Amino acid sequence: MTLGLLVAATSLLPLAFVIVESVELGLADAWQLLTKPRFDDLLWNTTRLLVGGVALSVVLGVGGAWLVVRTDLPFTGLWHGLLCAPLAVPAFVNGYAWVSTTHAVQSYPGAVLVVSLSYYPLVYLPTVAALHRLDSSVEDVAASLGTGAWSSFTRVVLPAISPAVLGGALLVGLHLLAEYGALQLLNYPTLTTGILETYRLSFNGPAATTLALVLVVFCLVLLGLELLLRGRRRRSRVGSGVARTATRHRLGRATPAWTGALVAFVMLTLGVPLLSLVRWLVRGNSSSLPDGDLGAALGTTLGLAIAGGLLTTIAALPVAWLAVRYRGALVTLIERAVYPANALPGIVVALALVTISIRAVPSLYQTLPVLIAGYTILFLPRAVVSARATLELAPPVLDDVATSLGCSRAGAARRVTLPLMLPGLAAGMALVALAVGTELTATLLLSPIGTSTLATEFWSRASAVEYGAAAPYALALILLSVPATWLLGRAAVRTDAGRSG
Repeated sequence: MTLGLLVAATSLLPLAFVIVESVELGLADAWQLLTKPRFDDLLWNTTRLLVGGVALSVVLGVGGAWLVVRTDLPFTGLWHGLLCAPLAVPAFVNGYAWVSTTHAVQSYPGAVLVVSLSYYPLVYLPTVAALHRLDSSVEDVAASLGTGAWSSFTRVVLPAISPAVLGGALLVGLHLLAEYGALQLLNYPTLTTGILETYRLSFNGPAATTLALVLVVFCLVLLGLELLLRGRRRRSRVGSGVARTATRHRLGRATPAWTGALVAFVMLTLGVPLLSLVRWLVRGNSSSLPDGDLGAALGTTLGLAIAGGLLTTIAALPVAWLAVRYRGALVTLIERAVYPANALPGIVVALALVTISIRAVPSLYQTLPVLIAGYTILFLPRAVVSARATLELAPPVLDDVATSLGCSRAGAARRVTLPLMLPGLAAGMALVALAVGTELTATLLLSPIGTSTLATEFWSRASAVEYGAAAPYALALILLSVPATWLLGRAAVRTDAGRSG
């Protein structure tokens, strides 16, 4: 409980900073700010982007997972890898690729499309893992009672995999609230772009943090909806289920149509950004491969990704453990406390840590520990969702059996439960590493002087309209993200392999 409280308290530091700064603005000025027509536009754009982006990501993620896991679609292994691959393409790189291809995406439908193509794997991966874990005998029983395929999916399968779907949808929503790079390139203003615009143009910290406080309200609404829809029913089981391959639905004559649809979808998710990067490299008149700068940025990005992923995963363990094993009002508050910071733009979290470090421990200002702490606060929900989804399926009775045989509680957790959680922990670490490698705004503010990453180098060159010079950094960023993406895809199907073995 103590570790969980410590993690929660640390995660709430940016929120406390936002509240204190907002109070400094005063009620009259805050009301004037929140009643401006510009605020109404930002609020409306944020709301509809959130609704449209989450809905489309859920449809794409769950639909893709169903085709790969529960149908006789050919080459499912290949399709699984291709559907995971968009995680390796940062959202701001994807946005830049689409904008450089057609300016038609600089609209609400275009913004929803681009962000959904970037973030739907956050729903797809946990859904694949849940479908693999699901005992297919429940579907067979439903079919024997005359239930059709669609009815069986909506009434039997979807409720069983709902924790994974809801967890993924929550992550998508939080990312959309904090997204800056892609939306700035798509010229789609939201509260997040408005916050950075306020900082840049007027240097009005209290006004900007008041807008950030509105994002926190959005986050709390998302958390409440996810908690309400998730419910309190336990979904773990003691046995491994029926030891046979899950029944796959036959696509029949529709196989070519579904295959063609997946080909077109992969072209949208991977073809557009990769072809755009190739065009930048070949046709960009500013193109030159910066060997020294590229190598230094690559090494720094890799080191930060590993350190951030490892520390964040360790911090997520006590929170996920409390959330699943010791349910109650206090535990729920501890778990929910890690999410608000994820809805804040990286620059707000960075400013909070800068202010705190200068006032409390000046020697830590612009050092690596503060930068890693910023990554941990920002991306802790990714690790918590992954760890919790795995722990939900590990029955507590196994710990009880181990303790009855002489193991201590800590020993039972280490020898019995932790091995069951390893796939989820590995997936969470990979998710965090991907996020760290592509983080932009917090890195610009918190990193020590002279430190550069692939993301910051790409952004500085792309912002200066040096398309060719920016392309090598974007390509290196994608290649660096491939191992983590492969690990996520492997972790999603590892459970099924273990059961069949």
